Amino acid sequence: MGEFEAAGEIVTGGLLGRALEPRAGEGQSHAHRMCLNCGTALIGPHCHHCGQSGHVHRSLGAVGHEIVHGVFHFEGKFWRTLPLLAWRPGDLTRRYVAGERARFVSPMAIFLFSIFAMFAVFSFAGIAPPTDMRGVNAYPLAAIKTERGQVEKQREKALRQTRDADLDADDRADAGKDLAEADARLKDLDSAAKALKEDPVEANVAHTGWYTLDHGIEKWQQNPALMVYKLQSSVYKFSWLLIPLSLPFLWLLFFWKRQYKLYDHAVFIIYSIAFMSLLFIAITLAAKLGVPSGWLGAAGVFIPFLHITRQLKQAYQLRWWSAVLRAMVLTWFIAIVLVLFLLILVAMGMTG
Repeated sequence: MGEFEAAGEIVTGGLLGRALEPRAGEGQSHAHRMCLNCGTALIGPHCHHCGQSGHVHRSLGAVGHEIVHGVFHFEGKFWRTLPLLAWRPGDLTRRYVAGERARFVSPMAIFLFSIFAMFAVFSFAGIAPPTDMRGVNAYPLAAIKTERGQVEKQREKALRQTRDADLDADDRADAGKDLAEADARLKDLDSAAKALKEDPVEANVAHTGWYTLDHGIEKWQQNPALMVYKLQSSVYKFSWLLIPLSLPFLWLLFFWKRQYKLYDHAVFIIYSIAFMSLLFIAITLAAKLGVPSGWLGAAGVFIPFLHITRQLKQAYQLRWWSAVLRAMVLTWFIAIVLVLFLLILVAMGMTG
């Protein structure tokens, strides 16, 4: 099921990206003379009246083409954007901000695709929250279940001994006594489990006086596995929150340079997050292929810092020492942003 879920996530991300991606700069094949939608005479690959493409497909293969086109909706744009995003991210940022946009995938389109693809790969690789986390009531019940299994084994052994004709009368009497004790113990365990279900163990909830907070803490204590799963689901659904959370911190690094607007910083942030998502995809796949964890750990630490440094230097036309210094400060800012992001998600899970 993980493979199907992963494929669904990739298709979803691709289709969402396609919805945001402008079609300017994408080539089209020859078209019909008249628009098949409104009947307007065509003077180009698209109808200038209703916007429909002049060339329409009517084949089963076209359905597959639309799916692939939706997933890899960037066509030629993707292969022009990806190398720049990986090696010259600042040039990509600067050129897009300056208006060179038909050649490249828009920031939000590649952001959506990379986020959904990252979680799809995580699902395929089996990276998921633990499902064996138990709440406060589960531990006593689990202990009762374990002991019941042991007592049942003792009861079966005693029952076999009472039916064994080779044993003498004293041994069968001892076995009968063990059987009676086992039956009594099973009855006690069943009564304890029933009482525990009807009268759950009281959790040590911090009574702050704020009902919403107390109720949220209680939910985490009662079913932590479910809350962790909901937290993971919220990470990619609300990943866009990283953009407004990061914007003030990046602005602080350049607030005295009036030539850089908030839009410029937003494009920088979105392309940077997209690259980090694609990097995590590559690391996850490399781990599945058996690449040593030491190499992957080093890549996960040093590549993001080097990428941010290069993007700062190229996008804001900085000297190397200035880019490195700002990258170090921005690394601390990123840690703060991630903590804020997680706190927001936890608060949403507790109140939702």
